Amino acid sequence: MKLTCLALVFSSLFGFASLGYAQNNASQDGVKVGDMSIMRKFAPTGALESQAAAQYAQTMQQAQKQRALGPDDNPQVMRLRAIAKKLIPYALKWNERSQQWKWEINLIGSKQINAYCMPGGKIAFYTGILDTLKLTDDEVAIVMGHEIAHALREHGAERAGKANVANVGVRLFEMWAGAKGYDPNLAGGVAGGVAKFSMLAFSRGDETEADVVGLDIAARAGYDPRAGVALWQKMGMVSKGAPPPWLSTHPAGKDRIAEIQRHFPEVMPLYAHAKGVSVSSLPPYQTNVKGIAPVIYSAK
Repeated sequence: MKLTCLALVFSSLFGFASLGYAQNNASQDGVKVGDMSIMRKFAPTGALESQAAAQYAQTMQQAQKQRALGPDDNPQVMRLRAIAKKLIPYALKWNERSQQWKWEINLIGSKQINAYCMPGGKIAFYTGILDTLKLTDDEVAIVMGHEIAHALREHGAERAGKANVANVGVRLFEMWAGAKGYDPNLAGGVAGGVAKFSMLAFSRGDETEADVVGLDIAARAGYDPRAGVALWQKMGMVSKGAPPPWLSTHPAGKDRIAEIQRHFPEVMPLYAHAKGVSVSSLPPYQTNVKGIAPVIYSAK
């Protein structure tokens, strides 16, 4: 019981150490999110970008050897790069470092339903996500904007920083517990469990932030934010049996849809402006899969 109480103290301290957000009101339109977490300061961002570039190059080389790397003249590769070309100019304001990134985007032949953007702007899509979900260009833009947002918001450095702090915290907790006469191994196990579940929650927060920032980027580039709703409805069709949200680093699909819809008042005017029309004149978003109703937004 005493160790449980001590673990609660550890949890509170770990949570407090991870706070580092202040409202960012630099932009008068679009979404508003907090400043990037101070926890990324506990990890070398430059080194992470160099490591990511090396890992990305190695992954592409392996894919090429396996004849799984999409060639430059592949229609899907050209499509992805065209969408990225529209998104990236609207991504740069979110991170000054991104203006010096050497952006790359490639397609890997695999059934994986996955895509990512590594620190430094290294983007990869798998054919599985394009083919299985039958993504429209708007939906590709939502996925790509989300992944780019992870890199822009330095979530990789943030997670590494949190892990470093958590490891130090667990060791200190073990030492303190031993000095008080408790079993250090038991104390470390309890504290480690608390840190693990705290990290899951933080990762879900990163996912939500990436969703929101990605919507802003996609909307400014002229891609319909309502495609995010259809995207997660599609994901729901293929991700049955996924773990409950409190045990996953990703929020539940219905939660993501609700969050996306909550930000429609901020991003739909951006999309309408990019299209040169009024919000009220925008037709509903209709995806390409039967059973998914048109997504409607009515400005109040």
